[in-house]
Amino acid sequence: MIINKNPIKLETQVTRNIGMYYACYKLSCMGWNVMPTSRNARGIDIIAYNKDASDFIGVQVKTLSKRNPVPLGNTLDKIMGHFWIIINDVNNTDKKPNSFIMKSDEVKFLAHEGKKNEIFSYWLQPTAYDKPEFREAWGRIGHGHEPI
Repeated sequence: MIINKNPIKLETQVTRNIGMYYACYKLSCMGWNVMPTSRNARGIDIIAYNKDASDFIGVQVKTLSKRNPVPLGNTLDKIMGHFWIIINDVNNTDKKPNSFIMKSDEVKFLAHEGKKNEIFSYWLQPTAYDKPEFREAWGRIGHGHEPI
């Protein structure tokens, strides 16, 4: 087995695409009909609906090249959607990325507040999202062939 000791440096947009399409793949495997939203729009990144289109979920995806904090912006008001999927370690081609499945209210609750020069910013620290209850917890979302 060859270990990728020098992962390639990916452009930011490519890194984001890896995470979004990986999340779409995983959700599709769970029976959801999945549609990525416009990439330059604020808000949810994926809309997924069940087999008879009677239920849907909105998902925000945050992708990181390694285990870093997740930037949340200068307010928690922009956190939306039913679920957040944080995917990290995407530039290591020798293994699959890590996924962390959280509800939006959990992201808000666990957010870290920082202040610099009287400006607030919010982050989700790796110790907040990299927990057993979130790691690879795709089952929290449910399946597209079951009622939500």
